[in-house]
Amino acid sequence: MDNKENEKYIIHCQNEFDPLQQVIVVPPDYMKITTVINETQAYYANENIDIRKATEQHDFFVKTLEDNDVEVISLPAKPNLNEQVFTRDVGFTLHDTLFAANMDRDIRKEETILLKKWLRDEQLDYTSFSNTSIEGGDVILDSNHIWIGLSQRTNQAAIDYLCEQFPHLEITAVPLQEDILHLDCVFNILEDGYALIYRDGMSEAAYQKLNEHYTLIEVTKEEQFSMAPNILSIGDKKVISLPENKRVNYLLKEFGYHIIEVPFSEIIKSGGSFRCCTLPLYRKKSS
Repeated sequence: MDNKENEKYIIHCQNEFDPLQQVIVVPPDYMKITTVINETQAYYANENIDIRKATEQHDFFVKTLEDNDVEVISLPAKPNLNEQVFTRDVGFTLHDTLFAANMDRDIRKEETILLKKWLRDEQLDYTSFSNTSIEGGDVILDSNHIWIGLSQRTNQAAIDYLCEQFPHLEITAVPLQEDILHLDCVFNILEDGYALIYRDGMSEAAYQKLNEHYTLIEVTKEEQFSMAPNILSIGDKKVISLPENKRVNYLLKEFGYHIIEVPFSEIIKSGGSFRCCTLPLYRKKSS
């Protein structure tokens, strides 16, 4: 695809913090905890999701994005897809290539099928994975260095495939602990060389490797449970974060970030927050 700026959609993301321009979301119309897949869902399984509140919070999140000059593309929700709000997992943009993920769990495979249909309808090129599983929540970009969570949802074969396709990039696997769903639940990069991290969510060797590259802001077990690492940077050091994560937000402000607090308490009951709920298509290169 010819990615020119006068086209309807542009495919380009080279990091986690350049100004966000176009992003795909899905409203939480049918969000529900059914098959428990992580510690957070287990905690909230009996209480489950208040759809009205979740929708109000998601609408406010979308408005916050739009108020910050982000074009939000909202795809329709389907009644049988309880996790569809987490659009990050079904694909990822790696520089100028859009990948449709290969979901590990059957309960989410239809989400990728719907994404591919939308991409075909919009005549957008994409690349698929076969015979291997990878989910976008495990893929973290930092220009020519790509960090990929080695998890129960993303396997080594997928990482090897990306290494073959992008030999000019440095792609590093980050082995995660078994109870961690995706890398972006425990690690996230901000501009100016900082990163949020939950040390106990990954191997010690991986932590030490990341410590060589970033000034790490460590979060506690309680903060990780409330998805503190799963912020969304939207450019110019603006960061969307949960109001509940007061200590982390304070630290980020001290480091010069502008924190936009958005309530998302109902969404995070299912184990994902702002990054999980967004599939960026285009981040504009900072000048």
